[in-house]
Amino acid sequence: MSVLTLSGNIGRINFFKNRTGFQAREKGGVPKSRIMSDPKFARTRENIAEFSNNAAAARMLKDAIRPAIQRFKDTRLHLRLTSRMMQVLKSDPVNVRGERQVAEGDWSLLRGLEMNGLTPLSGTLKMAYTISDGATEWGIDVPAFIPKDDVLIPEGASHMRVILAGAAVDFATGEKSFQIAQSAEVPVATPSAGLSLAVQKGGLPQSHKIVLVGVEFLQVVNGEFYPLNNGSNASGAIVFTERS
Repeated sequence: MSVLTLSGNIGRINFFKNRTGFQAREKGGVPKSRIMSDPKFARTRENIAEFSNNAAAARMLKDAIRPAIQRFKDTRLHLRLTSRMMQVLKSDPVNVRGERQVAEGDWSLLRGLEMNGLTPLSGTLKMAYTISDGATEWGIDVPAFIPKDDVLIPEGASHMRVILAGAAVDFATGEKSFQIAQSAEVPVATPSAGLSLAVQKGGLPQSHKIVLVGVEFLQVVNGEFYPLNNGSNASGAIVFTERS
């Protein structure tokens, strides 16, 4: 039984689960024991090790930002996140192939990652906004705007809300932290005053940090706000990263 809980293919190696647990085999029937010991499969073992490291790191970051990404309904987010983090891992300038780590890679490669591939943030919030990196906090300043002109508003939305989230992870210890700030509900039918939000750096002590901006759309039913279409129209993206 494989100690790796993977599924799918890496090169000629297929990972799958059966009644006895997770298994690995080469196309053509080469046994796992040979794959894990034969010098001919050294490159395959390197790929497996890095794939496993990347998958664990992606899960850790996704868990850290889960309170935010629950607002963005995109079933392909995990695939995009895993793919982008593999780029981070491959940029590791310290470790040799097979031992490269997400924690040592170029963390800035996560900037621009969209939370909803069907409704990118850049196409939803069309006004210019400013992300600030202060001594004690990260912030966003949105100038006064007219929603119907400056925001791509989906049909049926009565209000919108801007969010700013910060998350930090320590890939060595598994520790993580999260903060979120959100605006009041803004009616989409009338001009809006400017918005300012901030998250405190002191609440995000781990080494690898991201800042995420998002917008979600709402409907009012009997005085209560509900996400429009269960969040399928919400947009968000990683706009800033920092590694300490």
